[in-house]
Amino acid sequence: MLIAQITDLHILPEGELAFGHVDTASCLARAVARLRALDPRPDLVVATGDLVHAGDAAEYAHLRRLLAPLDLPLFLLPGNHDSRSALVAAFPDHAYLPRDGGFLQYCIEDWPLRLIALDTIIPGEPGGRLCEQRLAWLSARLAEQPERPTLIMMHHPPFATGIGHMDGMALEAPERFAAIVASHGKVARVICGHDHRSIHSAFAGTTASVAPSTAHQVMLDLTPDGEARFNLEPPGFHLHLWRAETGLVTHTAFTGDFPGPYPFD
Repeated sequence: MLIAQITDLHILPEGELAFGHVDTASCLARAVARLRALDPRPDLVVATGDLVHAGDAAEYAHLRRLLAPLDLPLFLLPGNHDSRSALVAAFPDHAYLPRDGGFLQYCIEDWPLRLIALDTIIPGEPGGRLCEQRLAWLSARLAEQPERPTLIMMHHPPFATGIGHMDGMALEAPERFAAIVASHGKVARVICGHDHRSIHSAFAGTTASVAPSTAHQVMLDLTPDGEARFNLEPPGFHLHLWRAETGLVTHTAFTGDFPGPYPFD
């Protein structure tokens, strides 16, 4: 089973640039073309939040047009730049998205690895939260199939990365979430977005990882009190390869035209 993870797309209305510099639409178009050309093709694609930049209907309409060529099963979840209601309204054919006006949390049961999506957003705030209601939902879902390998998907990372300005708006109070993950014992990975870099950490008896943005990357600045800045390092995505005998193996893929391939001999 091969899972492609894209994240932090930050799509704006047509013709607009993010932060005055980044053509996030053309970046996503290139990522979609790259995903379609992969061999072997992914079984599915997950997009772990910040799908658009301001959460309005025009951005989601643009996002939908950009994603239209992606002829693979696609699962969306919100980030802090998203609007739950606008996201659901823009994708009425995505039946897995809850339509009750509550949190956008769901399970995907159709593949060997079970997928659980968590909604970590706090409307109007950059940081994330898993409140008692969301944690209880997760605990109940994990208890339904305690022996089944599971991938948890969310936007905000539950660990500190050392990039100070991003750590200041990570998942608040992740200890209860960590306890639930550790008690299950079959969580193969927690995959996240938000930090716009490829980052991995041990977490609650498993691994938590952040995928790079399909567009701009947060500066790798591990100095105390480093400035909040981004750069135009190559955009990318993660490919998560699941095999029952080896578990989950993750590769970072870059979007762009690069020389090669060349034979070693």
